[in-house]
Amino acid sequence: MTLVAGVDSSTQSVKVVVCDVETGRIVRSARAPHPDGTEVSAATWVQAYEQATADPGLLEGVEAIAVGGQQHGMVTLGESGDLVRDALLWNDNRSAADADDLIAELGGRAAWADAIGTVPVASVTVSKLRWLARAEPDNAARTASVLLPHDYLTWVIGDRSFDPVTDRGDASGTGYFDAESNRYRHDLVERALGHDVRLPRVAGPYELIGRTRSGLAIAPGTGDNMAGALALDVQPGEAVVSLGTSGTSYTVADHQSHEPTGTVCGFADATGRFLPLVCTLNCARNLEAAAGMLRVDLQELSRMAMAAPPGAEGITFMPYLDGERTPPLPSATGELLGLTRSNMKPENVARAAIESVLWSLAFGTEVLAEQTGSISSITLTGGAAQSAAVQHIAPAVFGLAVTVTEPFESVAVGAARQAAWALTGELGDWKVPVLMDLEPTAEDLDAHHDIGERYRSALRAHYPDATLAVS
Repeated sequence: MTLVAGVDSSTQSVKVVVCDVETGRIVRSARAPHPDGTEVSAATWVQAYEQATADPGLLEGVEAIAVGGQQHGMVTLGESGDLVRDALLWNDNRSAADADDLIAELGGRAAWADAIGTVPVASVTVSKLRWLARAEPDNAARTASVLLPHDYLTWVIGDRSFDPVTDRGDASGTGYFDAESNRYRHDLVERALGHDVRLPRVAGPYELIGRTRSGLAIAPGTGDNMAGALALDVQPGEAVVSLGTSGTSYTVADHQSHEPTGTVCGFADATGRFLPLVCTLNCARNLEAAAGMLRVDLQELSRMAMAAPPGAEGITFMPYLDGERTPPLPSATGELLGLTRSNMKPENVARAAIESVLWSLAFGTEVLAEQTGSISSITLTGGAAQSAAVQHIAPAVFGLAVTVTEPFESVAVGAARQAAWALTGELGDWKVPVLMDLEPTAEDLDAHHDIGERYRSALRAHYPDATLAVS
């Protein structure tokens, strides 16, 4: 049996899986936590990886490895390769005003969409570089190289015989990489930071870039969404809705999207195609917050939501507990609208919390379809996809057939599949673990049409400047 390993270096933890090259079956796995927060030392990711792989039996027999990692995070290095400061993660919103400044300086949202396919928001690396130049000019001046989280971990676990490397997929989320021409836009780096820096080499999708200190071959790795798409073997016309710390909706396409409002990010995927994607900040953590407020666990939150009628008897939840990325509302807060004495019940609050997360992603999926063509089905994955209430409500909200995957580490498995591709030269036929297939009923579609219109109206009324297309 030939074995490969994949790593998911995510916001909350590092997960390592060891897979059979022939089938993709996971034969071993391990994990270790990351510190909480939106600003952490990149060194802690290395420490977590070393903790997760401390058992020598985990990687025994493994021939190649690849790292999938959280996108957009800003890792700054000095001339000698030392860390200049802690990394700012994708969910750090302090650079929201800097994103606005960069948009205006280049001539507006459409100008950015035309240039690189993505309009800067606080999450995107280029915005964080501008924040660094504005808020910490001394650290900005010391910065000689900028990496993404997966670039850094890949480099540090390597034997240092190679310089930092990235891939086209993760690079496309920086805000300074043109995925159509496969080149960095150093002019945008200089615009943001005030000076140019060294950036990691962009490797081919199945290139072997070097070896780890223990001798494993290393593939380039990729961003978490790109790795997830690789694990799920997404095809044009299919959308994946991933319900994790963030919520994403994406598909694959042969051409880059240039959506002018910034709702759709024109990313590249890990195979040489493109990965147009919508991302929201508020997803599974909203359900955790709702459960905490109601003093129940997530299973009971699901049961309560199932006990409430569609639309929660008129309660509308604006889900922006952590601000929002799409639409760009970094200072927004959550709101419960439409409360009356008769509908103010725990079951309705539970239902509204779940509906709001799904409607937010459904609106984004509509814009995604405008850019890529008709979306015929949804694959629902991620931790929150295992909620019975989410599974029940999602087909009606999206108005499409929904396939729910079994719980599996899709990012780590996608990274392992890339490692197998680099090792063998073939992208093997790994099977997606499917839990169930669901279809919306005509009755549910009728009921949820009116609910969707209520959410659209609330968004327009409360956030008239939001650029998310909901009409």
